[in-house]
Amino acid sequence: MTWPRPSRRDHEAFCRVEGWERVRVARGRTGTHHVTYELHLPDGRILRTRVSHPVDRTDYGRSIGAHILRDQLAVSEEEFWACTRDGTKPRRGVPRAPAETLPAKLVFVLLSKVGLAEDDVARMSRDEAIARVNRFWAEGG
Repeated sequence: MTWPRPSRRDHEAFCRVEGWERVRVARGRTGTHHVTYELHLPDGRILRTRVSHPVDRTDYGRSIGAHILRDQLAVSEEEFWACTRDGTKPRRGVPRAPAETLPAKLVFVLLSKVGLAEDDVARMSRDEAIARVNRFWAEGG
C-alpha cells in the first residue's frame, strides 16, 4: 500500500495517541524550532522525537519522513498510520498474555507420564489437558 507523506500535525497526533511525554516546547526563540517528545519503552530504551514548529499540515519530505518513522518513532508506516488515524498503538515488543495457559505440573504429567508430544500439549485447552490426564489415570496409568 502507498501511504501519504506524514505532516507535522500527523507526527504530533501520533505522539499524543501513543502517550509520548512532551519534554520541550518551541518558544519562537532562535534554535528552538521543534516540540520535543520522549517515550520510555518497556525494554529500557527511551525514544525521542522532535516535531517541527509550527505544528501544521506541512508535509515532511520522503527521506525525512522515513527517517522520523524509522529512527525516532521506531515504527513502520502501517503502524504510524494505524495509530494516527485509528488510535491503534504500536505493540512495542510487549508480549500478549496467552488467553489460557496450562499449569506446569499438568504439562509435566502429559509429557513425561502420558507420553504426549510437546506440539500436541501446546494445542490443548486446559479442559482437554485435564480430561486427558484423568483418562490416563483411570486406565491405570
